[in-house]
Amino acid sequence: MSQLSVRQIRRRFLILHGLRWLPTGLLLPVIILLMQERGLTLAQIGLAAAAQGVVVLALELPTGGFADALGRKPVLVVASVVGLASMGLLLVADSFVLLATVWALQGVFRALDSGPLESWYVDSTLAADPDAAYEKGLGQGGTVLGLSIAAGALLSGGLVALGPLGPVSALTTPIVAALLLQAVALVALLTLLVEQRPAVGPTALRASVRAAPRMVGEAFGLLRRSRVLLALVAVELFWGFGMVAFEMLPPVRLAEVVGDADRAAALLGPATTVAWLASAGGAALTPLLIRWLGAAPGAALLRIVQGAIVVGMALFAGPVGLLIALVACYAVHGAANPLHMGLLHRQVDGPYRTSVISVNSMMSMPAAALGGVLLGVVGDRAGVSAAMLVGAVVLAVAAPLYLPAWRAGRQAGDTTGDATGGGGVGLADRTEVSEQVPT
Repeated sequence: MSQLSVRQIRRRFLILHGLRWLPTGLLLPVIILLMQERGLTLAQIGLAAAAQGVVVLALELPTGGFADALGRKPVLVVASVVGLASMGLLLVADSFVLLATVWALQGVFRALDSGPLESWYVDSTLAADPDAAYEKGLGQGGTVLGLSIAAGALLSGGLVALGPLGPVSALTTPIVAALLLQAVALVALLTLLVEQRPAVGPTALRASVRAAPRMVGEAFGLLRRSRVLLALVAVELFWGFGMVAFEMLPPVRLAEVVGDADRAAALLGPATTVAWLASAGGAALTPLLIRWLGAAPGAALLRIVQGAIVVGMALFAGPVGLLIALVACYAVHGAANPLHMGLLHRQVDGPYRTSVISVNSMMSMPAAALGGVLLGVVGDRAGVSAAMLVGAVVLAVAAPLYLPAWRAGRQAGDTTGDATGGGGVGLADRTEVSEQVPT
């Protein structure tokens, strides 16, 4: 990497990061409506989508070893090829089995893709300049992610509004565009990401795979040592389940309100763009929330507020009210996530950090899969509004789980409720936890 400057590395990282998330923005407004157009019920959609969560759960930890042993670029190339295959299959998938296969391939893509690009950026930056502040690029990466999804969603709505193109239905046109952009991202990856391969090989890869069960056990062992940490990770179970109510169901609810799936998708394009911008704005407000309320009380309040907003989405009669509620929900979501992650980071030290973050992430996967199935069944039998109300209750029920962190913060004399002392897992608590690379 000596031939690239820190600025060049950061620029390449941001370009690749943006191209990675632009196709996702195209998919978000249409994917659920497209599956309904192809004959799937809400229960079948939830069950098909659960395949992604199961695959990611299985591969979340081992894929870090793949990237370390084989190199970041090969893993990212394989991920991109799998993503292309998934997108290509989505163009023609017209049955439950094929659509479940699409989601399973998306799970493989997400597991392989999660982490290597960011790790390449950090390692390459430090190789070019050991004193470089790589945090700037990571922060800009978050901004690029939000803008890319927002731009993709806006483009998706515009494509649907143009109507069908020959034999391609209006809801399928964003998938065609996403496939093309995925191919562009692969070419950019092959061109821009320059890596010096690690000296390790298949032996290190096999060792990483064999170590995965032990790493999972050690990570879960941390939870037994801290009631605060256990409660914070448990929030993800409710959060993952409840997110289905504002990620999967609003397109169905809007189509129900306006009476036409194509019109709903066209409206959701710009609405999703605004929602992601609102999410970025919500994240920017978190320092104020910490000063006004404290991190733990603020996070608990946001869980309740988010549940109340989902109730509004379920009961509002008009499309305008539903779309306003959707934007508000994402603003709250954007504010809640940094508060939650900040509390989580304060509960763990040094080499335990990545283990806990991985476990926290893993908890949401099976919960989201279960939520997709159960809320889909409720939606089919009692209506999409009833399913959203159930999801709203689950979101709000997570609020008391922030109480242990709030109490720990108060006992430590921390008036912000950040739980900076007490209950944290530190070096004195465990001695046999190996460091992990986040995926």
